[in-house]
Amino acid sequence: MKKIVLFCSQGMSTSLLVNKMEKVAEKEGYDCKIEAHNLASLSQKAPDADIILLGPQIRFNEKKIKKQYPEKKVMVIDMLMYGRMDGKGVLESAKKLLGD
Repeated sequence: MKKIVLFCSQGMSTSLLVNKMEKVAEKEGYDCKIEAHNLASLSQKAPDADIILLGPQIRFNEKKIKKQYPEKKVMVIDMLMYGRMDGKGVLESAKKLLGD
């Protein structure tokens, strides 16, 4: 099972996106756990993640997070996909980065 963790400034805007991603994953039979958290909880939530997704509003943290977690896949969610709450598109992007 893959663990996908999304972070944004407050953790609220990504919750809707997580719900949409979960529905797509269930429909496709993709075995994963998807969570949304605020950036302040990064140090508690990132170590267990297979991939860290960042909301566009915190994209400036990407380099720092990649340096902090060099063994993790880190991706900024495409702004257009995020704005449209495109769960399918974001999940497919994450799967591609994971090599799934």
